[in-house]
Amino acid sequence: MKLNPIRTSISLCLTTRMMSSTAAMTTTTPKSGPAALIFLHGLGDTPAGWSSLKDMLPSIQPRLKDVTYVFPPAPTIPITINGGATMPGWFDILDWPIGLKARDDPKGMLSSVSKIEEEVSRLVSEEGIPKHRIVVGGFSQGGAIALLSAYRSSTEQPYAGCISLSGWVTLKEDVIETLSSLPNNNKNIPLFWGHGEYDDKVLFEQQEFGVKLLQEHGVTVSSSSYPVGHSSDPEEIRAFANFLDDLLYGSCEDADTTKTS
Repeated sequence: MKLNPIRTSISLCLTTRMMSSTAAMTTTTPKSGPAALIFLHGLGDTPAGWSSLKDMLPSIQPRLKDVTYVFPPAPTIPITINGGATMPGWFDILDWPIGLKARDDPKGMLSSVSKIEEEVSRLVSEEGIPKHRIVVGGFSQGGAIALLSAYRSSTEQPYAGCISLSGWVTLKEDVIETLSSLPNNNKNIPLFWGHGEYDDKVLFEQQEFGVKLLQEHGVTVSSSSYPVGHSSDPEEIRAFANFLDDLLYGSCEDADTTKTS
């Protein structure tokens, strides 16, 4: 039996533009500020599944209209739990559901991390947005790659932050080794982690385990859970927007202070 594509069930669906399957979907407002969000879709999905974030997030926090939004496409690869049939995926899935004992696909995971680093290099060279003003995030498999990109990298310049919606920590030993060797300012990339309490695909236990692991190694984590399965929740998107706005632009009080000082 083939696995159905795993998609978000956000109820606030907005009109989106379709994209080519061979290039990342990138949207920039006319007054784009020096910040970006790279957001990765889940298994079996496409960038169009989450591209409404470019409208949804600014509708909650208007300052986010100045963010450059990038929605890369996953490659089409054979998926073991799908009987080897191909579908969009950031890496192979070997076990189902995805609990704490789920096996990793290191080759596929690291290949996807490299693809995200290519997007970062493009944003730096073409858009003039430094890495420390780029947030990496994703849903499900995308969240797993976002976490790996943020907390396994040993580069001197960290991301501005990380967003994981229903994701999980992969290559745990590598992540622990990296975080243990980095100075505090490099490993403390703020993280927002939202997860459905009734998730039967990426099990809810992954959030508690991942949050604890990262916090124990110096990461500041804002975590929350919602009464849903493997999907997003309107309150989760609101919390996501508030986290991103505060991360990139500071509180409204800070902005007012800056203007009057």
